[in-house]
Order: sequence, then C-alpha cells, then structure tokens
Amino acid sequence: MAKTKIQFVCTDCGAEFSKWQGQCTECKAWNTLKEFKEAKGPANRPDFQQDARFKGYAGTHSKVQSLSDVNLDEQARLVTGIGEFDRVLGGGLVNGSAVLIGGHPGAGKSTLLLQTLCHLAKQQSVLYVTGEESVQQVALRAKRLNLPRDDLKILSETSVEAITEVSKELTPRILVIDSIQVMHAPDIESAPGSVSQVRESAAWLTRFAKQTGTVLIIVGHVTKDGSLAGPKVLEHMIDASVMLESSGDSRFRTLRAIKNRFGAVNELGVFAMLDTGLKEVKNPSSIFLNRSDESSSGSIVTVVWEGTRPLLIEFQALVDGTTMGHPRRVAVGLDTNRLNMMLAILNRHGGVFTGDQDVFINVVGGVRVNETAADLASVLAILSSLRDKPLPSDWVVFGEIGLNGEVRPVPNGQERIVEAAKHGFRKAIVPIGNKPRKPIDGITIVPVKNLDEALQRLRED
Repeated sequence: MAKTKIQFVCTDCGAEFSKWQGQCTECKAWNTLKEFKEAKGPANRPDFQQDARFKGYAGTHSKVQSLSDVNLDEQARLVTGIGEFDRVLGGGLVNGSAVLIGGHPGAGKSTLLLQTLCHLAKQQSVLYVTGEESVQQVALRAKRLNLPRDDLKILSETSVEAITEVSKELTPRILVIDSIQVMHAPDIESAPGSVSQVRESAAWLTRFAKQTGTVLIIVGHVTKDGSLAGPKVLEHMIDASVMLESSGDSRFRTLRAIKNRFGAVNELGVFAMLDTGLKEVKNPSSIFLNRSDESSSGSIVTVVWEGTRPLLIEFQALVDGTTMGHPRRVAVGLDTNRLNMMLAILNRHGGVFTGDQDVFINVVGGVRVNETAADLASVLAILSSLRDKPLPSDWVVFGEIGLNGEVRPVPNGQERIVEAAKHGFRKAIVPIGNKPRKPIDGITIVPVKNLDEALQRLRED
C-alpha cells in the first residue's frame, strides 16, 4: 500500500508547504493553509489512451517537433446556441477543453447549463452528472422551464472513478459535473470538498477530458469574497474559467470570462432571469441606461470596453458633508483605492477639496468596472454632486487620469464614440489622443489634455 505524504496547500495561491503555518509566505494571506495528503508512488489512475475508441484525441502521441511544423488550423467549436454564452467562451466549446463555471448560490449556473444542454442533446451526446441534486429535482426544473427532456442523459454520482467508467461506455461529447465540491476520488481519505479531494477529482476528470476529446464543464462554488472555492491550482488545470455574477436586487446576470485559453478574457455576457429561465440580452447598454428624463446632479454616462464590445453605463456619485471625524469613501462597482486616488488628483490638480465630505459612488446595474477609462467619468460625477450642478443627459465621457492630472487615451476610442452616437448622445469629452481623424455623424467631440481643461469645459457649458 502506498504511503501518503502530507503537505499543506494555500487555498488562495496554491503554494505548497511541508508543515502548517499561520501565514502563506507567497501571497501573505492568513489562515489559508489546508492539509493535503498525496500518495507516494504511481497514482491509481487509469490510462484512457489505451481504449481504442479514444485514439487520435489529445494526449495520445507525444513527440518533439519544430514550432513551425505545428498545425495552425483553427479548432472546430461546438456552438451552444446561446449567443452570449458563446461570446464569453470565445465562439463556442472546444473538444478536449475543461471549462469551470462559478457563481454564488442562486445565480443561475445550473439553469444556464440545463438550458444549454437540453438543446445541445438533440445533436450531440451529453451526460449531465449531478452530485448535489437528485435526478427528480433536475427533471422538475427542466419541466418548469419547458425544456426538451428526451435526449439529455443524466446521472446522479459523486465518484469520479464511476463517472469516468460510465463515460467510457456512453462516450459523451459533453460531460458536465455539478459540482466539483461534492466529488471524491479513490485513495483519498479526506472528505469531499477538501483541498485534497477537489484537487485530485479535478485532475482525474481533466485527464479524462484531454485524453478522450470530451468537453468537460465543471460547476464550482465561490467563497464570501466572490472567488472560486478550493485550491488555486484548480484554476490552472482548466482551460477556461467563467463567473456568473448577480446582485440580490436585480434580475440581470452577467457572465464574465476570467481565464480563456481559446478566446479573450474579460468578455462579458448579459442575461435576464425570467420565469422561463435565463434569456440573453442582445443590447446590454439599453438596460444600464434606464435613466430619468430629467438631469440630476452626480450622474454621468461613460463607455467601458468589455472583451470585444463597448458598453454604456451610468456613474452616480453622492457627496455630502461628513458627520464623523473620518470621511467615508464608498465605491460600489469600482475599486475603492482608485476612488481615493481620483479624489487626491481632484484636490491637487483641480483645486477641489473633499477632505470634509463623505463620497459615495455607484455603477448602475451591478456592473463591475475594472478598466481605467472610467476615471474621468468618476471625477466629473463627484464634482457634479459636490457643486449640485446637473450635467447634460446627452453627454458621454471617458478617459484615464494620470497622477499629474493628464488625461490619457484609452484603447478602442473611436468604437466607444460610435457606440455612444448610436444611443443618441450628442457630445463626448474624450482624451485628445482619442480624437477621431474624421468627424462622426451626430456627435460633437470635445478633446481634452488634462483635468484642468476638462473642468474648464464644464464651466463653459
């Protein structure tokens, strides 16, 4: 019997240690080291390459070759039929790929997959493995959503060894595991959901997918801070990682690609949760721009770039006198450190002091803005609320602000302006580096070099 080697793995960064310690020396996180038992010697894992039915798939031949001799033909993708899902995946599913889908409970992960698989099962062999719900619960959900149920194969199992044995017999084109936290691998003594079980189960299933050409879709839980639960090495094993995000008071869901070896990262898909399931939103800008006809102070529209398309969203700011010794800085949908930096720049280069004011800023619609193109919009929204001066509702602004007060250009500037013009905006304040060479019909371009010039434009209007 193989002896076991005990290691401690950081659940945040995946670093390994020979003994437990309070802080991970790699990522500096506290109390994240979990015990991991690793068997010495060869693991009891089958070699799926030996099965003649799987010859010719990835992993069957290993040889040294020149980089110029590698076949560059684009891999055929399996289109899911849901446009927003395909967009986030980079055009569809790739044979032999492993896709991890995460999200908070109730976000709609199982609903999205069930909708996709019920329609794909008409043309492809699909196996849905449920470990958390019974087959009756899944069938009732499909009936409630009015989905076709005749062709989808379902299995209630938590042993990865049993799942791969059944998959070898059925040879499905797509294998779905819901979820990885309840799976367990042989020869691992710890309970399902532990670092050891999640790591070994994911490695077992990924090995099966790579060697048989099966599309593997894994559902994962998330922690309180919104990151995927389990060891960080789980994200390194898979080919694509997507997150289904939702806010408690909104019926809209956003699907974002965090990692994708076959497409662009930070691609965004938008869905609406209805009684009949998730429905894709073709024009996301329309739902994030549900503004009042009357202009109000502290509100401005900006254009962010999500993956391969522009997205118009509204920024709202509220500046009010503080009643405490330390003013509050609250940012929803925006990095708080970025907000503090913008306030310092506004004070130094704009002459606007907010040290005695509480500052609240919100991105309408529950969208998380990660790019710096929203700097100029956040500053102007804060100034509008502080002065109680509404900005025209047909204005749109974007641009990055440097520490010296300069307004820097951002990628895809012309595409952002064109998208704003399509939605009826008549004036755009943009960095001078993003000024189009030719005028764009229906919209006036106002290029600015620095923050002081942008504020001067506001005073003139």
